[in-house]
Amino acid sequence: MILLQQSRKILTTFVLILVLMITTACGGGNTLTQADRTTTPPVIGRDVTYSELQRGNTSTGQSFGNWVVQTSKGLVKDAYVRDNNKLGVVISPQVRPNEVRPLAKSLVQGFKKNFPNQNLTVLIYSPDKKLILTTKYDVQTNQVQYT
Repeated sequence: MILLQQSRKILTTFVLILVLMITTACGGGNTLTQADRTTTPPVIGRDVTYSELQRGNTSTGQSFGNWVVQTSKGLVKDAYVRDNNKLGVVISPQVRPNEVRPLAKSLVQGFKKNFPNQNLTVLIYSPDKKLILTTKYDVQTNQVQYT
């Protein structure tokens, strides 16, 4: 029974990575200009809920944060994007410690496709919202660093 549960978790992780890689590779028409990245966030009206505010401080960031949570198949409980260059995700308890780094790598790949030509940071938080991994992408060297 335990072997079946572990196999299911591993398979789910690989499916998430595959989905993130395929959908970001196919979404090439969603590039941003420098003007899009530097615009001020829209004025928050009464019809915006608290959860939408938490997903991003720009409309593009909110959309990407929503997409991450929706496509994660339960592996990501919450996500937020700040200043279109910082992504924070809270993982679910079903993500095993050895699956965190591949998940972070997949998130960086999707993040840099949607927010190109800039340094990016992906912060991974445990279910109790403690920081467990910081992933930095350097656009100059095209390198990813994990700390």
